[in-house]
Amino acid sequence: MSIVLGIDLGTQSVKVVFYDYLKGNVVAVESAPLDIYQTEAGIAEQQAHWWVNALKQALQKVGKGVRQGVVAIGVSGQQHGFVPLNKAGEVQAPVKLWCDTSTGAECQAIMDAFGGFDACIKEVGNPILPGYTASKVRWFRNAHPGLYAQMDTILLPHDYLNFYLTGERCMEAGDASGTGFLNITTRTWSEKMLAAIDPDRDLTTCLPEAKLTNESIGELLPSVAREVGLPPGVPVSIGGGDNMMGALGTGNVTAGVVTMSLGTSGTVYACSDKPIIDEKGNIAAFCSSTGNWLPLLCTMNCTVTTELMRNLLKADMASFEAQLNISSRGAEGVITLPYFNGERTPNLPDAKGCILGLDARNMRSENILRSAVEGATFALRFGLDELSQLGISADQIVLTGGGANSATWRQVVADICNAPVTVLKNNEGAGFGAALQALAMLENRNNDLSKLTSEHLQADSALSREPSVSAVNFYSDIYETYQRGAQKVAELYG
Repeated sequence: MSIVLGIDLGTQSVKVVFYDYLKGNVVAVESAPLDIYQTEAGIAEQQAHWWVNALKQALQKVGKGVRQGVVAIGVSGQQHGFVPLNKAGEVQAPVKLWCDTSTGAECQAIMDAFGGFDACIKEVGNPILPGYTASKVRWFRNAHPGLYAQMDTILLPHDYLNFYLTGERCMEAGDASGTGFLNITTRTWSEKMLAAIDPDRDLTTCLPEAKLTNESIGELLPSVAREVGLPPGVPVSIGGGDNMMGALGTGNVTAGVVTMSLGTSGTVYACSDKPIIDEKGNIAAFCSSTGNWLPLLCTMNCTVTTELMRNLLKADMASFEAQLNISSRGAEGVITLPYFNGERTPNLPDAKGCILGLDARNMRSENILRSAVEGATFALRFGLDELSQLGISADQIVLTGGGANSATWRQVVADICNAPVTVLKNNEGAGFGAALQALAMLENRNNDLSKLTSEHLQADSALSREPSVSAVNFYSDIYETYQRGAQKVAELYG
């Protein structure tokens, strides 16, 4: 028996990755879709039981023999979602997600109570933004005071799946650093920030200690094992946020590597052996799940943008790729500002997507599709520039997420970012990272992660890309135009 199971709770689906670590093979990957409730007011919610049901569905698609070979489990989860439990372990409300932008007023109220934007960064490393958990807690206090009074535990999405699997209520520092109330330097809860969220209640009593090292948080409950067809008593690692597990799954455990994820959201992040705090607040000051730090930029509209455009233009994946190749670099002057769900970086929760530069000559589907890809990538290029100003350079970009399946998009990333792009053979990102974390726990290799990841991750040379000098120079000019457009959109919706 040599299979570790990585569970990845995303926004659009729950994925399960079964990895035979002795043979070095992913033996099964399955997923089940998730619904999301969204409104024009910026609300974005899911029910926690949807996650459990989707996990069961995904696992049942895998053969019994594979499931019974599992010896350890790790869980990755979308960050920032607020899961309030009462003493009985019941979820008290729909889970407000990372992409919920409806709590802007609560963010401002918390920062005003704390002493302002700069004071928040000085205390916890980050401002309080709508995506983070802090404003969701205050919203719950204001909107549902009766339920709030009965709240016993605050968990994040991956913590909740851990709770379902083991019955243990726990958290870990990497995912917890995205709440807005963890001091990312000391990796402890900030009592000052918690008091700004609610001055009348000691919220530390609702927060498990944020674990700093990978260890077994408990064993798979017999009742759950029967439901999902896994062996009872299997140890479960601490898990982490999807970005933290994505770092593990792309070998981003030492300096010099930058991971770019082209998923529902777009992220750019790097490993650091010291806290990286951005006084401007553009780069999120997160902890990793490996004892380091993980400075990160997140955009809310990455494959969201391309999927919206594909659906609008009725382009399947084959047609999408073909039309990207028909259009030329720069999409003949069409520029997309992809703020379709508002935006986190820049902090424009009320912004709307805008397409600039259309005229009678270039208004064709291939240009609109390519502009969506380029616009989403320009937004992430901004993150690389900001990381560079903080002393973190990109010697290479390890690309992951659904967008990395597009050959054209891989080349666009290399050209816009002027860096070699590496795609891995085991390109399951956060799910594979969760499996590797489970393996590190199993083999007691938490201090040997660089070697561990090098043993289990190999580059796919056929999919990797090098930047083209002519394209780099061309996109440098287009990027400046994109930035000017972004400033105008900020004036309109800021």
